[in-house]
Amino acid sequence: MDLTQGTAEEKNSRAKKMMLWFGIISLVMSFAGWTSAFVVSSSRPDWLKDFQLPNAFIMSTVVIIISSITFLLAKRALKARRSKATMLWLILTFALGLVFVYNQFLGFQQIIDLGYNFTGPTSNVTMSYIYLIAIVHILHVVVGLICLLVVIYNHFKQKYTSNNMLGFELAATFWHFIDILWVYLFLFLYFVR
Repeated sequence: MDLTQGTAEEKNSRAKKMMLWFGIISLVMSFAGWTSAFVVSSSRPDWLKDFQLPNAFIMSTVVIIISSITFLLAKRALKARRSKATMLWLILTFALGLVFVYNQFLGFQQIIDLGYNFTGPTSNVTMSYIYLIAIVHILHVVVGLICLLVVIYNHFKQKYTSNNMLGFELAATFWHFIDILWVYLFLFLYFVR
């Protein structure tokens, strides 16, 4: 397929999708670097081998998986021209995103309650990696929540149709990516010691 062919709108759509995928690839590379550093550092003598992730991280994983499902249902409702259902699923996705962030902070509090801080005399390299990876991911979830607010606003203003949903699709792609990324990070942190 020749990427230079098509209308200006089709070219614009392809360009925006490609830019999003470049961003996603760079994020994958960043998190791959951090998880690789985690593996390399795990051979240190001060590495915690028997640490269990907080239960709040498990709950946040369930919540973020459900949020991906609700975003898929929103897209399906939009394609079926069911505006109210689309709005309901979008708002539910946004609420689940907030619950995810809340659970992440509960997880941090559980780590602190165990006596491990990000920095200082009660910090340790294992926990510092976990804090870093989770906090950087939370920042990307916040970006996803902002994208969701834009999608909710645009849907309210009836800017999307079943034939014109580029912004909706871009936000959905990013949201599903950060969801999949968290599932990977959770499983990585859970199983790699």
